[in-house]
Amino acid sequence: MRTVHLTDPARSDPWVGGVREVMLTVLYPARSVRGRSRAPQLTPDEAAVFAEYAPHVHPGLPGPGTVDWGAVLTHGYVGAPPLPGRRPVLVYSPGGGDSRTLGTTLAEDLASHGRVVVLVDHPGDASQVELPTGMRTTVLTGPPDPATFRTMVDTRIADLRLVLDRLGDLPLAPVMDPCRIGLYGHSAGGTAAVYTARGDRGVGAVANLEGYLDLYPTPGGFDPPLLLFRTGGFEGAARIESSWASLPGHRALLADANH
Repeated sequence: MRTVHLTDPARSDPWVGGVREVMLTVLYPARSVRGRSRAPQLTPDEAAVFAEYAPHVHPGLPGPGTVDWGAVLTHGYVGAPPLPGRRPVLVYSPGGGDSRTLGTTLAEDLASHGRVVVLVDHPGDASQVELPTGMRTTVLTGPPDPATFRTMVDTRIADLRLVLDRLGDLPLAPVMDPCRIGLYGHSAGGTAAVYTARGDRGVGAVANLEGYLDLYPTPGGFDPPLLLFRTGGFEGAARIESSWASLPGHRALLADANH
């Protein structure tokens, strides 16, 4: 597992101004983990912010002071050498208000099946992102209004395009197959994944995990294979179904689950 910091000098951050920055976590099959330490899911500073934020956005999680989130370890090993060979690349955009770390479990499973998985943080709407320049916390104080949501999605699309453009420059580029790239995302991340793929012929497949698709027209002849996945307990189900109605793609429903 490795952490990568990217900047986009051509783009201003819509939330705080200045050069746009994003953080990535890259997971991949390792050749060896000898002498390597397991990676924490959150840094100590990220864990402190998450402990205060999580119960308000994810009801059911323990309240502040009851869990040491900084002690939670992933199954990845920091800086482990990658297993040789070109592998498919999957790029993930998390749900609105969430950080990339909440996608770790699924990413670990995908990496264990031979993929290179790139988790993308979107500073500004993410709950917390630790950048080299310091901690960024979310600008959101509740569900976003339509204008804020559009800014979130537009920013995420630009972030994803930045990541796709820079894959060849990453330290792990030798084990990434540029001809086999997919995008997946949850909620606002799923929305951004579909709209990003719409204009990028290099994306070979997309999975949208319960993201609205009514911000912009989506061509009926959407080219990449598309998975539209939703749950049975999401209060926005009617809007989801309406915005997905004209899209070709495989649909999946997990009945006893929530957004």
